[in-house]
Amino acid sequence: MHKDVMSGPDEPIRVVVVDDHNVVRKGLQLFFGMLDDIEVVGEAADGRHALDLLGFLSAEEALPDVVLMDLEMPRMDGIAATAEIKKLYPAVEVVALTSFSEAERVHLALEVGAAGYLLKDADADEVGVAVRAAHRGEIHLDAAVVGKLTRSLRQPAETGAVLTPREREILELVARGHSNRDIAKALMISERTTRTHVSNMLGKLGLVSRTQAALWAIREGIAPGP
Repeated sequence: MHKDVMSGPDEPIRVVVVDDHNVVRKGLQLFFGMLDDIEVVGEAADGRHALDLLGFLSAEEALPDVVLMDLEMPRMDGIAATAEIKKLYPAVEVVALTSFSEAERVHLALEVGAAGYLLKDADADEVGVAVRAAHRGEIHLDAAVVGKLTRSLRQPAETGAVLTPREREILELVARGHSNRDIAKALMISERTTRTHVSNMLGKLGLVSRTQAALWAIREGIAPGP
C-alpha cells in the first residue's frame, strides 16, 4: 500500500474547501491565493463530493493537509463527512466552518475527529491562523463560541481526578494550543512519549480529540479560555 505524500516542511499547506455556497468557496480561494504558505488543491459543494475528491487525491498520492468543512450541507453534512475522512485518512486535519448560531453542532464534529473550528465571518487573517494551527497539530479556538461549546460538550466518562500529574500537565498544555512537538520540548520528553500521554489522557476522560480535551479543560478551570 502506498503512502499519500502530504506537504513537507517547506511546501505550501494543501487545503480542500468544502461548502455548499459557491461564494464562500471562491472567497476562500481568492484569499489563499494571496498567501505563499497555503494553497487550495480542491473544492467540494457537499460531503459526498468531498469524499470523492479525497479518494481521487489519495489515488494520486496528493492528499490535502487540511480540509475546511462546512457543517450544514445537502446530501452529506459536514459531521458525517468529517467522520468518514478521519476514518479513511486520519492524517488529514479537518477544521469545521460554522456560523455563531450553529455553534451547538460543532461539538458533534469534534466528537468525530475535527481538529478545531472557525467562524464563517472570521477575519481573513484568522482563517490563515486556523489552517496553520491545524497543520501543526495545534488547536485554534474562537473565543466568541468557546462558552457555547463548553456548555454543550458532553460530560466525559471520568473526571480529571483520574489523570496522573503528568497527564494533567499535558492536558493544560494541550488546552493552551501546544502541539505534541511543543509539549515534548517543554517537558523534555520524546514526541512518542507525548503522544502516549495524550492518548491515555483522552481515553481516561472518554474524549476523542485534542480540541474536546481543550474545551473540557477550559470548562473545568484547568486551563484559561482563549
